[in-house]
Amino acid sequence: MSTSEADHRQEEDVPAGEDEDTGAQIAPIIKLEEVAVSTGEEDEDPILDLKAKLYRFDKDGNQWKERGAGTVKFLKHKVTGKVRLLMRQSKILKICANHLILPSMTVQEHSGNEKSCVWHAGDFADGELKDELFCIRFASIENCKKFMETFQEIAESQNQEENKDASAAAVLLENLSVEGKKDEEKSDNKTAEKSSPVKESKTDTEKKAEEPASAA
Repeated sequence: MSTSEADHRQEEDVPAGEDEDTGAQIAPIIKLEEVAVSTGEEDEDPILDLKAKLYRFDKDGNQWKERGAGTVKFLKHKVTGKVRLLMRQSKILKICANHLILPSMTVQEHSGNEKSCVWHAGDFADGELKDELFCIRFASIENCKKFMETFQEIAESQNQEENKDASAAAVLLENLSVEGKKDEEKSDNKTAEKSSPVKESKTDTEKKAEEPASAA
């Protein structure tokens, strides 16, 4: 038997030592702190939440292009009452649609497909306002109808809110104009009082006429 073989056999015969518990505690090198992540949806209440696939119409290529698959939501702001449509791609959560629902907007079924519908919007998903033609496709006809009905209800409700705001603004302007007229009248009266000469009484005139005579 060679020396190398003998050394190898001796190493095999040596029993494996058990792991010893030293009781030492190793602190992590870097302490990770929990960070609150803001989604921008904290001040909004969800009205509808559905899974779908979104497309946008490419005018240059004259064709539909997939924008992303994920969750589409209608979110109503707790203070202003404004409602926006927000859609994020699954997993990566990238925004693929983000715009307000305006009173002038309408949605309609995509021709030949009961699971899809289309609408125009001024979208802000890419960080700048763009006029887009969207098409969204759902897994069922029921979800598509629910989306379209909710979309139309929101648009109509926003029209009512807009009319209320316009009426309130008109009343405010009317009140301001009335107050302005009152202030102008007060200002004119004060100006007239200052510009009118003060008439001396007959007694005062006579007194002034008598003074030189008595002095003489």
